[in-house]
Amino acid sequence: MIILGLVFIFQFGISCSCLAINRSKQTDVINASWWVMSNSTRHELERSFDCCGLFNLTTVYQDDPSCNAICKNRSSTCQMCGEKFLKHSDEALKILGGVGLFFSFTEILGVWLAMRFRNQKDPRANPSAFL
Repeated sequence: MIILGLVFIFQFGISCSCLAINRSKQTDVINASWWVMSNSTRHELERSFDCCGLFNLTTVYQDDPSCNAICKNRSSTCQMCGEKFLKHSDEALKILGGVGLFFSFTEILGVWLAMRFRNQKDPRANPSAFL
């Protein structure tokens, strides 16, 4: 019961954080992680998301021969990766927050039921027996 209560508190906090994070914080996280990545990871993300560059740095990446996105072959301009990442992360955070809230409330129901029924005696047991 105590462990389930602690899991509820932790999961409820994380779920609320997922739902409360705003677009500017998401931008900060994406921007910070972009510059920590290796070049091979960046190129893999650009290829899989079909974009070049991050936010306002797209003009620098348009002429970059290492950007191997498919959109460079089709047209002269590519969409910015930052916008695609923001859209994807916003959807994922909303889904994760909603699912986390749902299960955290089912956990608090489990805590309440455990508290309610923890001291009941077994009806099949011998009534004259102690404990």
